[in-house]
Amino acid sequence: MDYVFRKAEKADSKKIEELFMEMLRTIYKTDDVEGYEEGYLGRYFGDGEDLVYVAESGNDVVAFLSVQVYREDGYMYLDDLSVTEEHRGNGIGTKLIRMAESYSDEIDIPAIVFHVEKSNDRAHSLYKKIGY
Repeated sequence: MDYVFRKAEKADSKKIEELFMEMLRTIYKTDDVEGYEEGYLGRYFGDGEDLVYVAESGNDVVAFLSVQVYREDGYMYLDDLSVTEEHRGNGIGTKLIRMAESYSDEIDIPAIVFHVEKSNDRAHSLYKKIGY
């Protein structure tokens, strides 16, 4: 399957929110989850260094990774990574993380950090596989 990887645009916000909710339902194994606070995604579409990368299949956004830059502390935080279920296992998460790594190099940020839920075995496996 062919994917297009790019920096997200504000118009992608609705789909990013849907993917975020899918990620939470998968991790916590419940439909009782809450999405982002109103206006939260706006931080990624301003003039700052924070951004979101997305992967598209056809014209549909099927994955995203949000990136927050903490320049004063010298690190980049990979906040949320979500790949819709039908597209998992195709290297999309790896590609999005590699894009963040390239961005980190480009803007001279020496460290990348992220957190993962203890119960998220699939994410643990991915991060170990790619060197984290």
